[in-house]
Amino acid sequence: MSESHYKRVLIKLSGDAFSSDGETIGSRALSHICGEIEKAYFTGTQIGLVVGGGNILRGGKWSKDSGVDRATADYMGMLATVLNALALQSALEKRGMETRVLSAIEMRPVAEPYIRRRALRHLEKGRIVIFAAGTGNPFLTTDTAAALRASEIDADILMKATKVDGVYSADPEKDPSALRYSELSYQDVLTQNLQVMDAAAISVCRQKKIPILVFSFLKENSLIEAVQGKSIGTIIRGD
Repeated sequence: MSESHYKRVLIKLSGDAFSSDGETIGSRALSHICGEIEKAYFTGTQIGLVVGGGNILRGGKWSKDSGVDRATADYMGMLATVLNALALQSALEKRGMETRVLSAIEMRPVAEPYIRRRALRHLEKGRIVIFAAGTGNPFLTTDTAAALRASEIDADILMKATKVDGVYSADPEKDPSALRYSELSYQDVLTQNLQVMDAAAISVCRQKKIPILVFSFLKENSLIEAVQGKSIGTIIRGD
């Protein structure tokens, strides 16, 4: 077992990470996710996961496109995260990892209701805890949910797994001269309006002094390197 730098981490996994080969929840994408989590799991670190639902439905966009009111669309998006969470749970357990799905919206036949003390107990027993349904409230993103859950479970760090290998001064796909930052402060992110996480999520992490690591989940072994404390991606911390 390789050594972990952190006792407990919260990983924010976007819904887009679940899609591959034209499938909303692709088997190849799911296999990659589980392979990366498995390596980190066997370092002994305690792992919490917040999953997005953008591969299925984005509440804000759906509301604009369909005319459905925003609150209803956001609830639909929360349900989408539960689908991803259940798929991830099944795939992880097939690899021998013990998991629990805790949902902010009660649906007892498929998931446990989110209770902070229950989540902590599962983590202490070495179970991977998958937090679904965001915060359970409309108008809040899953980034905010990740920051809240990281705060509630006393995570050592919030890791945002993305398709990009860190935070850039501009969109690197549109601007080849964009610079990647190795380190930023919470204030830098807010002042420069860097599209890392929404302001509410940054504010929660800032208040609780939880560092945020932004890194590419597509790169092989990136998660275990992050858990081991290696220098990857962009770290956001104190002002």
